[in-house]
Parts: sequence; structure tokens; C-alpha cells
Amino acid sequence: MDVFSRTFLPAAAEAGLALQTVSRHMPVFRRCVGSGDATILVTRCSRPDRPVGGEYLLLLTHRRLVVTQQTRVLHRLRLHLNTELRELSNVTWSPDPRTHSVELAATAIDGVRERFLIRTGHPKQVWQLDTLLNHAFRTRLRAARERIVATIGEPTATARPKTSPHPTPVR
Repeated sequence: MDVFSRTFLPAAAEAGLALQTVSRHMPVFRRCVGSGDATILVTRCSRPDRPVGGEYLLLLTHRRLVVTQQTRVLHRLRLHLNTELRELSNVTWSPDPRTHSVELAATAIDGVRERFLIRTGHPKQVWQLDTLLNHAFRTRLRAARERIVATIGEPTATARPKTSPHPTPVR
């Protein structure tokens, strides 16, 4: 069993997802997530801006965020969001222990602002979810630094003539 399967199944059981739901969504998640990517969170969620849009299932791994949608009437699955975490910008979440929920919002690479509402059964779970999101988005992501792998057309440092920073006087 690969890393994804070993971590996905316990996370789904912890979220209280039915085995039928997990098996229905698993092929979609398998296509999106690599076998070596560990699951951080699997949970049901909704979209606050579209409350009648059907059920959503959110999968958060160390590298990706994948959200699937199941339509209400025909129960068809469709991939709603599949992106690497480093491609998301302006990621915010708002834990609210009074309503037992966390609102997660992020801007995808195409500029669309995505918002998801994750409900929990107990206020303590709100803070556990807050810790998981903090671990995924704040501690694991580092600022992207520019890395130069190779330059084309420029001479190497050893091939450049050594020049003084001060011009030599002409006599």
C-alpha cells in the first residue's frame, strides 16, 4: 500500500466519511494526487456563495488541494479544484467555534477566489482544523526564491576578463 492510501483511509475514517463515499471519490483523487503524497485532511465542505450547488469533498495533502463536487440530483462526481499548494495565493481561514466551522478561502492560479465552509461536530475540532491548516499553509510553504539554474549566452565567470572597478588612467 502506498503513502497516499495509508494516510487517506485513516483521515477519511476520522472525518466520519462513509466507505461508499470514499470509494466513489477515490478514483478522482487518485488521478490528482501522487502515490507518495501524504494526506493531511479529508472532509466534507460546502461553498458559502453557492449553498445549493451540491456536496463537496476536500482533500488536502502536503502538496495539493483537491476538491470534488457531487451533484444533488444525479449524484455525479466532477473535479472542482485540483492545484498545488504553492500555486494558491492569499490563503486565509477563519475558525468560528460558535458555529463549529472554519471558512477556508484561497485564490487559484487562474485568479478565481475559492471559498469553502468546513463544519465540525465540536468546537475543539475547530482548533484542531486550524492547527492542520496552519501546518499545511504557513509552516510548510516557504517564500519562492528565484533560482538560476543556467544562463545561455553569457560567458562564465572564469572566461570574463578581470577588470578593476576603477578605470585605469590613460597616459
